[in-house]
Amino acid sequence: MTVPDWVQDAIFYQVFPDRFRNGDPSNDPVEVVDWGARPTRENFFGGDLAGVIEGLPYIEDLGCNAIYLNPIFAAGTNHRYDTHDYFEIDPVLGDDAVFDELVSQAHSRGIRVVLDGVFNHCGLGFAPFQDLLENGERSRYRRWFDVYDFPVRVGEQPNYATCGGAYYLPRLNASEPEVERFVHEVALHWLARGIDGWRLDVPYEIETDFWRRFRSVVKEAFPSAYLVAEEWRNPSAYLTGDTFDGVTDYELRGLIVDFFAKRALTGEAFLRGYETLRHHRPNGSSFGMLNILGTHDTARVMTEFRRDEELVKAAFTGLFTLPGAPVVYYGDEVGMEGENDPDCRRAFPWEESEWNESLRTHIQRLADVRSRYACLRRGTFSPAFGNDRVASYAREFDGEVSLVILNATELPRDLDMPVPFSAGMRFTDLIGGDCFEVEEGVIRFEPLRPKSAMILVRSASI
Repeated sequence: MTVPDWVQDAIFYQVFPDRFRNGDPSNDPVEVVDWGARPTRENFFGGDLAGVIEGLPYIEDLGCNAIYLNPIFAAGTNHRYDTHDYFEIDPVLGDDAVFDELVSQAHSRGIRVVLDGVFNHCGLGFAPFQDLLENGERSRYRRWFDVYDFPVRVGEQPNYATCGGAYYLPRLNASEPEVERFVHEVALHWLARGIDGWRLDVPYEIETDFWRRFRSVVKEAFPSAYLVAEEWRNPSAYLTGDTFDGVTDYELRGLIVDFFAKRALTGEAFLRGYETLRHHRPNGSSFGMLNILGTHDTARVMTEFRRDEELVKAAFTGLFTLPGAPVVYYGDEVGMEGENDPDCRRAFPWEESEWNESLRTHIQRLADVRSRYACLRRGTFSPAFGNDRVASYAREFDGEVSLVILNATELPRDLDMPVPFSAGMRFTDLIGGDCFEVEEGVIRFEPLRPKSAMILVRSASI
């Protein structure tokens, strides 16, 4: 499994463009709503690429060195998964010049840029589909779509294949060579414009051979491009090195949420579950995974965790210290709340008085620690201890040794924790600053603080 080297050091910040920041009100949609309004599936807030540029110092200050943008191409909805033109920046987000400026300024700050590629389906405004509507069976794009009969009927019961039954998302016929060549052209065009990779939407809807050829074409021209698949189920088929570099790790998210928020797993079960995931994935593939807690398709972390700030901090500690690249969904770091789509897509609160500064500072600290210690980015993973509501694991790389402790216990607990280290080794907690020494195969906690996490690093390496 070969993953672009830079991905192993990446900390991603996910941006839903319409909701992050409005940097240029002159390109606002006519129907734009107030920035603090309640999100619906239809309304627009006016966020744009100029706003992302303005937000780069904030993203950098948080400690992130990569951004993943939800779709930015011309479309008809606020989420833009209904692409109208794959070669045009949506005018309400900006234009080519603003896009180029975003890539240039991001790269000057050491921030990589990954775009969202929606190649399974398009929008009603996509020119080939419009041609199909106009010319029916005579359309040169007839084979680009799966049409049941003619004339084409757009509405609640469309007579053509769609994504998820949504009439405004006509499904592309990916088995048609012209469609495949078109997708290759799009992917290479934006990579040549400076992006660093693609997140591919619903790739499981398309045959795997399509993605094998896609990878070959992309990697031949841009070997360091990151290709990451959206996958909610078992991703093993995409981790053999011939399609994607990694996937959005919803399975890991499920384990973290079950352990901390739902209290449905013991520490032992959490570690067993994680080891089971790793066992079914090819060696080395974990380093290309996107470790997620919140996304545009899930409830906000603070909402999922019932506003339990300490558990949220502990969960993020796990996210930042397990193999893979952690992702912060815009606003989760300041404690934004929201149920599932569309409520999880509220506008970012730029009034600092609305921020949970303690949580944001914690995530800054995690980003700093992860950036300073290679063992947390590239190290081996070994489960160390699991008991009741406590789990720990060790990570080692090039002489660096760390022990991460995740504690979902509700009350203080005295604990002699067995550790895989020699007597006399001393460790410092990079989160709380306390020092510990291994005595007779254990580290003694008197007590272990409830709902907490620690990152212990051998003191000699500090």
